[in-house]
Amino acid sequence: MEVEGVEEWEVEKILNKRKIRGVDKYLVRWKGFTAESDTWEKEKDLKNVKKLVEDFEGRVKAEIKRQEKLDRAEK
Repeated sequence: MEVEGVEEWEVEKILNKRKIRGVDKYLVRWKGFTAESDTWEKEKDLKNVKKLVEDFEGRVKAEIKRQEKLDRAEK
């Protein structure tokens, strides 16, 4: 796909997040590619897929809340 005259690959899904030297990076699955082609990308380089980043962050927050609830129930 071309965006503003620059060829870009389409993101299928955000898989994970980590901080490297103080910079958030997301593990990206590229549409039409396998896991072998997944790459870690800086958040600033994912400006065209903010919705996918937000969805990922929402899933992470929901999982944390779910786990906290389970932990409280176990006590």
